[in-house]
Amino acid sequence: MQYATLSHAIRRALIAAGLIALPAMAVAQEPPQTKPQDNATTLDRIEVTGSNISRGDMETASPVQVVTRAEIDRTGKASIAEYLQTLTSDGAGSIPKSFGNGFAGGGAAISLRGLGAGSTLVLLNGRRMAPFGLADDGQKVFTDLSTIPMDAVERVEVLKDGASAIYGSDAIAGVVNIILRKEYTGSTVRMSYGVSGEGDGQQAKASITHGFGKLADDGYNVFFNVEGSQTDEIQVADRADRKWIGTGDIRRWGYDITSQFLAGYIAPGGASASSSPLGNVRGPGGVYQPLGGAADCAKFSPLAPDPNNGCVWEAGRFRSLTPEEKYVTLFGRGTFMLSDNFEAYVEAGYSKKNTTFIDTPSGVSGAWGYPGGPVNASSGPGAVVLGPDHPDNPFPGQRPNLRYSAWDVGPRVTRNENRFSRFLAGIKGTLGGWDVDVAYLHSQTSLRNERDGFLHYDRVREALTQGTNPGGYWRLGAQAGKNSQALYDYISPQIHADAETKLDLFDIKGSRSLFDLPGGAFGVALGAEYRRQTVELTPQSYTDQGQIIGLGYSSYAGKQEVAAAYVEAVAPVLESLELSGAVRYDSYKDGDSATTPKVGIKWSPLEQLSLRGTYAEGFRAPNPAESGKGGLAAFTTARDPVRCPGGTPAPGANPSDCAAPVAVITSPNPALKPEQSKSYTVGLVFEPTPTTTITLDGWKIVRSDEINQETTAAAIAAGRVVRGDDLLGGVAGTGTLLAAQAAYVNSNQTTVQGVDLDVRQSFELGEYGKLGLDLQWSHVSKFEREESDGHTIEFVGTHGNCDATNCIGTPKNRINLGATWEYGRMSLSGVANYVAGIRNVFDDSETCDAPVGCRLPSFTTFDLSGRWKAVDGIEVFGSIQNLADRIAPLDAFTYGAINYNPMHSSGAIGRYFTVGVKYTF
Repeated sequence: MQYATLSHAIRRALIAAGLIALPAMAVAQEPPQTKPQDNATTLDRIEVTGSNISRGDMETASPVQVVTRAEIDRTGKASIAEYLQTLTSDGAGSIPKSFGNGFAGGGAAISLRGLGAGSTLVLLNGRRMAPFGLADDGQKVFTDLSTIPMDAVERVEVLKDGASAIYGSDAIAGVVNIILRKEYTGSTVRMSYGVSGEGDGQQAKASITHGFGKLADDGYNVFFNVEGSQTDEIQVADRADRKWIGTGDIRRWGYDITSQFLAGYIAPGGASASSSPLGNVRGPGGVYQPLGGAADCAKFSPLAPDPNNGCVWEAGRFRSLTPEEKYVTLFGRGTFMLSDNFEAYVEAGYSKKNTTFIDTPSGVSGAWGYPGGPVNASSGPGAVVLGPDHPDNPFPGQRPNLRYSAWDVGPRVTRNENRFSRFLAGIKGTLGGWDVDVAYLHSQTSLRNERDGFLHYDRVREALTQGTNPGGYWRLGAQAGKNSQALYDYISPQIHADAETKLDLFDIKGSRSLFDLPGGAFGVALGAEYRRQTVELTPQSYTDQGQIIGLGYSSYAGKQEVAAAYVEAVAPVLESLELSGAVRYDSYKDGDSATTPKVGIKWSPLEQLSLRGTYAEGFRAPNPAESGKGGLAAFTTARDPVRCPGGTPAPGANPSDCAAPVAVITSPNPALKPEQSKSYTVGLVFEPTPTTTITLDGWKIVRSDEINQETTAAAIAAGRVVRGDDLLGGVAGTGTLLAAQAAYVNSNQTTVQGVDLDVRQSFELGEYGKLGLDLQWSHVSKFEREESDGHTIEFVGTHGNCDATNCIGTPKNRINLGATWEYGRMSLSGVANYVAGIRNVFDDSETCDAPVGCRLPSFTTFDLSGRWKAVDGIEVFGSIQNLADRIAPLDAFTYGAINYNPMHSSGAIGRYFTVGVKYTF
């Protein structure tokens, strides 16, 4: 790796671009009598994601999926994020809006190939955007899809191939390029209303698009789009009649009382207990008992107490199934002819989004972390206890440990307000035979995260042991009505965090035809780019002191400055053979540099058949959350090898120890190296008839030097853990696993490979219109991670990788099958979405003892939509998502949702109706 100051990097990049350009310039400036450039065929003006060279068709050596506006509309999805998360190439690490209690709650992202949102580059009109203010899992910086105006989207191009040679860092798994309108005249008003079959989750949405001026006739075009929407919350409790979706009590389906969304129980023998609305306290003999009897429990829960009199209740009933959302977006573009050869363009965008997510009430015990280390509020000197003189203490003079769910404080509520802005100005045109484009981009986000219902650790301990605060003692359970508002204001202050990200980018690029080859024009593109990105997240109030119970610490600040230069060439050496290549050099200020190449080949032995393949190298530079200032204390799910050896609970342990929630404390590492990748694709494009297209592509990505938190398993094995004091048989070091300490490291290597199939067929039905069919299938054959100690873990077909957001699993197959019938003024579309089943284990080496079987079943939904052009200028449309009202399979493993997998979210919500009208004039 090389190191350079920014000034040297910029100079080096510009020199490199100049050196690369010399041969092309020499050809372009040959004496007039030869003029080879005048004989070169002019390149057609089709821009394809993954290339800076305009070309004559969309089929390149790289696999690119083009999603039209009609394909988006037919699904009935309300946002571009919701649609993209239905793509078959999306996988583990995708961030849905329903994961509001995560580190990046309020954002939405796609994770191509399951390699995480940070390894998928998202572009808007071919250029980057400032990242979301909250990093996924406190580590992975990503682009928030929810800031993009849905009605301004023209199409989406998904490059399913490594693209660092074209775009630089982050494009390891691929690129999602969301392309908005470039020109528009007239006015369009669009309004829609959606509601679930249960009568909730109402969504009102409206937009207006207006444009004037024809570029060809008037020399300019200006248009703008304004879009606003409000979506009401759906709570888990609103699905009480939807089997396991609306309840935390899944005992009737074979699971025991220790499932993760059922609380209040006391374990057999009374050695441990979970948080109860009455309160569970541990007596002098080490046995827990409730603060109240069955009659008191009945005031909080319709469920019968457990055999040990624990007040069992469904704390998850407070939680949002989907959050409340309000947003407004604005987008405008102006294009102005400066001369016959040049035009200037300006784009401006703004969005404001407010999200409210409600979660379960806080407990008063547990473990979490902050930069000073782990905090153990469950046992030892830091345990939350009742004071000797507390009026609810059944053991006067003693200090019993307490397990209490603060229902009287209320649920934990997270409110995000995110403001996003983007400004782009540029000039493009033709100069000396070169198509040139020069632009400056500024983009930024400003996010405010406010939270209510969280508990202040020291204040809680004071209110339970001394009662000297303005509100006196905190009375619990059935006695909570005696508390004052002053007490609640004291123990549960409103907390907040602020985040800001900024991106400034200047780029210049040019492309042209140099000369003709037997197969067509030899095309070349040159470019240089300077980019500066800053991110800053302040910690949640008091978390830097470890004072918010159960809330992990996350804070970071840093700046990245990078200069880059690149060259690309396309050589149709024969009519049937096209070669392509690109190389890019990126140099980071005070950091590493990277040179990333890419080569491709497309061979067409028949007019109807093309064979293609690519090899690409890529990289992802450490982001400030990983290598800057700050730190992270988060939660994950892990098997405790002490209390659950080999996947079976030890005597005296619980099944929950086999999937224990664990606090993981991680520190940044400035010595991190960039992640590296090598990707390969090989495939074919077959068009046996003018109405049939079949593409089949095999792909493989090897990502090395991965930046990860040291695995939870490794930290546990090394003994860097915090445990409770509920020992197994009195043996030291066998208490409930609470926390582990880790660091960011370059450790693993992941190999992912599979096959993508895309089939499209259209039929002309004469007087009965036109029928179009399409199918997309993604098959993952390997998702193997090699740990630093050399052993490998296979995640395909399992619930892993649970180090990725949500712990949604890695199904082997995802299939989308669509059909659209167009007849006169109407069209009718249907889309079936299939997600294969997975084994209920975290990786392929584990055994399974799930009570209802060792497999999470496959899940299929069908969406129906229709459009009718009532008269010229007026279109009525409607859709039904999850037409058959399929219920998502029971998933007790994921922490991203209550008893269902986030991939199956439509099966949690149920049937959803949308109707609307579009008026164009």
